[in-house]
Amino acid sequence: MAIAGLVTFSSCKKLIEVPETDLLAGSLALSQITFVEQAILGGYAAATPDMNILLNATFADEVTRAEFYNAVTTHEWQYSPADVGLRDNFTAIGVNYTIINRVNLALEALPNADSTKVGDEVKRRRLRGEGLFLRAFAHFELFRYYCKNYNPTGLGMPYLETSSILPTPRIAMGPYFDKIKADLVEAKTLVVNSLADVNRANVAAVAGMQARVALYMRDWPAAETFASEFITAVPLATIAQFPGIWTDVNTAEQAYRVFKTSTLGARIGNLFRGTSASASNIGLITWKPSEKVWTAYDQVNDVRFSSYLRSEPLLTGVGRDPRLINKYAGGTFAAPNENVANGKVLRTAEMVLIRAEARAELNRFTGANSAESDINTLRSNRITGYTNVVFASKQQAIDETMQERFKELVYEGHRFFDLKRRSLPVTRLAIDAPSPSGASLPADNFRFTLPIPLPEVTANPIMIQNEGYQ
Repeated sequence: MAIAGLVTFSSCKKLIEVPETDLLAGSLALSQITFVEQAILGGYAAATPDMNILLNATFADEVTRAEFYNAVTTHEWQYSPADVGLRDNFTAIGVNYTIINRVNLALEALPNADSTKVGDEVKRRRLRGEGLFLRAFAHFELFRYYCKNYNPTGLGMPYLETSSILPTPRIAMGPYFDKIKADLVEAKTLVVNSLADVNRANVAAVAGMQARVALYMRDWPAAETFASEFITAVPLATIAQFPGIWTDVNTAEQAYRVFKTSTLGARIGNLFRGTSASASNIGLITWKPSEKVWTAYDQVNDVRFSSYLRSEPLLTGVGRDPRLINKYAGGTFAAPNENVANGKVLRTAEMVLIRAEARAELNRFTGANSAESDINTLRSNRITGYTNVVFASKQQAIDETMQERFKELVYEGHRFFDLKRRSLPVTRLAIDAPSPSGASLPADNFRFTLPIPLPEVTANPIMIQNEGYQ
């Protein structure tokens, strides 16, 4: 499985270029704590959110076609195990089993690695915790791509706890999630309880992953508990602080992010438009905001509108559509850091919305400590002059929470997965649909679960293909 994943990864790096920081050569490669840390950092290097962001935007209803369109099979849900669009941009097996292989090699070497510096024994514990966090994180991502909604007896993916070249079978989701949860429980006892470095795992980040896992398992009490733990540790950003999250002038709301520079990692903004040759020559627009997204906000009073979206006069002046996705714009047009922005992987607003959904499902839809109070708190920290609402029913609370996830978490890698786990359809406005067949994907359609890529099926003969793609 490890070799199969690495072969797949080597053939589909168009979207994500991962620098090799942990070349494992010979018995000395991981003989010291310092070398093991480099292997763990190699796991972090591969754990980028770019693929999730693009998949959820283009497979759902967050974007519409712009000046360049070559994504018919993916945007219009026509993909197969051999689809080139999936092979190039959305092959999660290669990326995530690469992370898993790197950390498993590090975890295996860690107990016997030499301690040569003061503090290495403390670091040994921390590195084990970070490795377990990354292993759970990567296995959870594989579930989101390649498994149906959580069912203990449903088909999960192979859960690799050692580095192996042997074909490995898929296991049931029950034991698969037991392993994810066990890795996170142990990780929380080992990682640092500090937000001084949000580029690496910490206690709050682990709690955030536990909340996200519980959400997908529909374990509502656990989702509420872990989300509350995160919220207590990492306060919700104010209206004044919020724009700085997206220009990277602060780390408000963030417990774990993926750090990006103009030379380190892909530019997230390039997922939606190319970099500019000059301020007057804005790069080719590949995806623009859907009308559904553009009209979802109070464009005057909601700070999210100007932080996430932009109407660019320079484009209007040359007869081009002025609407841009601004969330990952980075520096100014033609600047070296244009389209460079950090990936916000676990942040407080998501946790508030997880807790709101959990409370609604627990029938606490109104009053104190309810879905209503969470949604009102979030909106008051986003919308100037916001007036609190009162929810009249559980269903209203769930509907408004899902709408708030659409607005708050747009272009963060959640929408398609949210519709899938709630058994909701993808429904695009007529103006956003690329074709009649691309207007809607029915709820629970088999295409909400991606096919196992053909190279992986070929390399791992005991891999079971997903339903609908055999």
